[in-house]
Amino acid sequence: MAIQWKIDPAHSEIQFKVKHLMITTVTGYFKQFDLNVETLTDDFSTAQKIDFTADINSIDTNNTQRDTHLKSADFFDAEQYSQLQFTGTRYEANGDEAQLHGDLTIRGVTKPLTLRVEFGGIVVDPWGQTKAGFTISGKISRKEFGLTWNAVTEAGQVVVSDEIKIHAEVQVVKQTAPVTA
Repeated sequence: MAIQWKIDPAHSEIQFKVKHLMITTVTGYFKQFDLNVETLTDDFSTAQKIDFTADINSIDTNNTQRDTHLKSADFFDAEQYSQLQFTGTRYEANGDEAQLHGDLTIRGVTKPLTLRVEFGGIVVDPWGQTKAGFTISGKISRKEFGLTWNAVTEAGQVVVSDEIKIHAEVQVVKQTAPVTA
């Protein structure tokens, strides 16, 4: 029988990093997201279903003007594409490190993506809930997903880099009752 795990949003964060003017890094977060994992065992080596979504309108870079621009058609086009989606297709565990292969969809464009995963372990919290923790990282080319807006400074510098670094700290909770869709 499959074991269901659901993200604990209070103890998880999904962030991205992008170079600005090629001299500094801006960090952004998705404040609303969901993750459901299905495994056959508690060690996650048998993960058979991994579905993640993030609400584009929840993007937060600590700058309202920039967030509005990111939600516009220049970037994510949140009005037409309200969610970013990742569907895991294969989880390859090697001790506490793993590779998660899957398909990332942004703006209706789906591309394969491999993420590095560090398994933090499994514990039972003081309230009796079984939790597992992961650190996840990777990178994508934003232009491959249709996020092509850019500008050039007078000196010829690009305003926004193509490479986007992904970093997530994820805690999931083992479900004791059936998960409703």
